[in-house]
Amino acid sequence: MSLTRTLTRVVGATVATLALVAPAQAASAAPPAPESEPMIIDGRNADEAPWAARMFADGRQACSATVVASEWILTAQHCVEGADRVSFHVGSLDQTRGREVVAKQGGVHVHPSADLALVNIRSSAQVTPAPLGSPGAAAVGETVQTYGWGATCTDRPEIECQSRLLKVADVTVTDNRCSDYRGGTAICARRGDGIPAGGDSGGPMFAQGSNGYVQVGVASTSNRSTRTAYTNVTQYRDWIRSLAGV
Repeated sequence: MSLTRTLTRVVGATVATLALVAPAQAASAAPPAPESEPMIIDGRNADEAPWAARMFADGRQACSATVVASEWILTAQHCVEGADRVSFHVGSLDQTRGREVVAKQGGVHVHPSADLALVNIRSSAQVTPAPLGSPGAAAVGETVQTYGWGATCTDRPEIECQSRLLKVADVTVTDNRCSDYRGGTAICARRGDGIPAGGDSGGPMFAQGSNGYVQVGVASTSNRSTRTAYTNVTQYRDWIRSLAGV
């Protein structure tokens, strides 16, 4: 596949042939992003995102995610792989704030062939969930929005510049039947005013639906410069519905 790196826990050793993945830096040690720091890689601060969830793997900042039902959070499969404890901060655009929710014992479910994971949490997230799109959303040529707490720099290790505040960037859809990190169906896009980077994995892509903005993708891979691929959520609604009921 053309996009060669996942967006999570970046900087370090090469794992397999597809991803650069290293252990995430502890959330408590993450430096706050300076006000002048570029966002996502460029992009801008998000104004409102009640469904946003910052994922931690074994207590370390790892990925972005979305609350899709009261007790269910959607992220990427490669984000949860190997983690003994999965938790999230919800209810704040600042990843150092918000309320912690924790995965139930046996509550992490991964799709068998796509880069998707659904996490059943122990208690209600108590936030407005993200509405999910249906097939046909995110047409080629459409400008869509991507969200995440990932890296904001390209001039030093990405773990050193994970954003404290949620960022958003516009990208333009180039293909909605390409491949994600695991060979699942994805939406590919080119850089608009920014591009996802390490730590944005699992975060959402939103497109305009008939009744407002809907989530159509989950961040899977990026070259951190010009191109990105998001697992096409609209193609896996049956799997999501079978677990989360949405």
